[in-house]
Amino acid sequence: MTAAIVADDISRTYELDGVTVPALRGVSLSVAAGDYLAIVGTSGSGKSTLMHLLGGLDRPTAGTLLIGGRDVSTLSPPEMARLRNEVIGFVFQSFHLLPRTTARDNVALPLVYRGTGRRERRERAAELLARVGLAHRIDHRPNQMSGGEQQRVAIARALVTGPSVLLADEPTGNLDSATGESVLTLLESLVADGVAIVLVTHDRDVAARAHRRIEMRDGLIV
Repeated sequence: MTAAIVADDISRTYELDGVTVPALRGVSLSVAAGDYLAIVGTSGSGKSTLMHLLGGLDRPTAGTLLIGGRDVSTLSPPEMARLRNEVIGFVFQSFHLLPRTTARDNVALPLVYRGTGRRERRERAAELLARVGLAHRIDHRPNQMSGGEQQRVAIARALVTGPSVLLADEPTGNLDSATGESVLTLLESLVADGVAIVLVTHDRDVAARAHRRIEMRDGLIV
C-alpha cells in the first residue's frame, strides 16, 4: 500500500535577521493508512515544524516530501491547498471553530472550499456529528458547548472531507483528564477505519498509547 506521506531526508531552515536557523536537520519517515504515530519533544525540538511540513502548511528547504503521492516542491499554492483538502485533516489544541457558527456549519466548512453543494454539505456534516456523538448539538454554537464537545466538533470537521491522515496538535491539551480520555478514544477508533493519526504531544502518557513514537531533539529524530 502506498504511504499517504513520505518524508525523505527533509530539512527546514529559516532566515531570522540575516541568521540561518535550522529547525529540521534531515528527517525521514512515512505515514501509511491506519498508522498511529506520536511525535514528542521539548519546545524547540522541531516537532511543530515537522507537523507543518507533514500537513502541507510549509515546504522543506531540502529533501523530498510526498503527500498523497505528490511531490510538494512541484505544486503551486492552489494545488497545495487542494491537496491538503483532499488528504489531510487538522485538529488543534484551541479548536479554531467559528464562534457565531453552528456545529453543523463549522463541520461543513471544508466542503465549501471543495465546491460541494449546500444540501450535501449539511447532510455530510450531520453524519459526522452523529459519528462523534453530537447529533443532539448540531445547531449549537461553540459557546453553547463544553470544551470536549468543541473538540469533537473539530474532529468531525477534520474528517468531513474523508482524509487519509489526521494531524492532531495537542488535541487534549485544553481538556480535563476524563474529557481528554474520551477524545483519545474517539481518535483511536478512527485508526481501525484506516485513518492514519499523527499526534503531537508533550504528554508522555498520551504518546504511550500510540503504535509508534518519534522523539524529536534539535531538529532530528532521536
